[in-house]
Amino acid sequence: MNPTTGTPLLELADVHVVHRARSGGIFSRDRVYALTGADLTVAAGETVGVVGESGCGKSTLARVLVALQRPTAGTIRFRGDDVWSMPESWRRRTIGATTGMIFQDPSTALNRRLPVRRILRDPLDVHRRGTPSDRDRRVRELLDLVGLPSSCADLVPGQLSGGQRQRVAIARALALDPALVVADEPTSALDVSVRAQILNLLLDLKEQLGLAMVFVSHDIQTVRRMSDRVVTMYLGRIVEQAPAASVPRHARHPYTRALFSATPGLLSPIEPIPLSGLVPSATRPPSGCPFRTRCWKADETCARELPAMRDLAGGHRLRCHHPVQDGATDLELISQAQERS
Repeated sequence: MNPTTGTPLLELADVHVVHRARSGGIFSRDRVYALTGADLTVAAGETVGVVGESGCGKSTLARVLVALQRPTAGTIRFRGDDVWSMPESWRRRTIGATTGMIFQDPSTALNRRLPVRRILRDPLDVHRRGTPSDRDRRVRELLDLVGLPSSCADLVPGQLSGGQRQRVAIARALALDPALVVADEPTSALDVSVRAQILNLLLDLKEQLGLAMVFVSHDIQTVRRMSDRVVTMYLGRIVEQAPAASVPRHARHPYTRALFSATPGLLSPIEPIPLSGLVPSATRPPSGCPFRTRCWKADETCARELPAMRDLAGGHRLRCHHPVQDGATDLELISQAQERS
């Protein structure tokens, strides 16, 4: 399904998440703008990759997508239904049974006191799927699905390797045959030697089960490999969405290009595109474009006005007053940035 046509599986419209700043004390008026004005659709069977620096709002977005985080404002629709206007029982039954989440660290995501059999059976018991024998059979199916022997069912997470624990976490996310799986940094806590196995497993499961997936990661090369579309976030905002095949060479936002240029071996230059200054505070984001304090193309318009999200050709969306030239090389952008510094 083309993500720009038809009814999306999941749709976010102008979604905001604002927290009280923890460091400000009980009477603090400081707010953390974790997610600001997020518009995003996920189509059935599509994989959307989400990239950005630490603290940009990727994990907040992931939690919003599976209704673990209630937005401060905005609308979230799952198969056309407004998630947060429905009764809690409906939301738990519908979203809980049709979405799954894979967390970053399986050591903390899995109850270390429960055997794997119980961990995998719990979702089936909660949602009353089938008879007890059906649930036992489903546990065996899940273990086989993620490439684990049936003997793992009687082990607790501490008796498994890191890769095996993440396979259990993936199996748990798939227990109820979800339509959407959100993977939040699913390989960052694993050894390098195990990461490729888990990524290949996720790719195989996506094809085998026809899953839609949102893949959140710091590993930019992995996001390109896993995704149909790449979403770039900066300081709580989605600033660009582009087909994965066009990234990075045809990415148009200065931040997306700088982010990808910092990945060794991904593009020809070894030197990344230089950015000036530090990432601004999420409690006091800059006026206008959030990236303008570090951008070599910023001017008075960027400081004064937040750029609107605009649609380009081929499902490409962009929030920038002065996008880089389509197809510009990193060497050209490095030269431009150095001239402005």
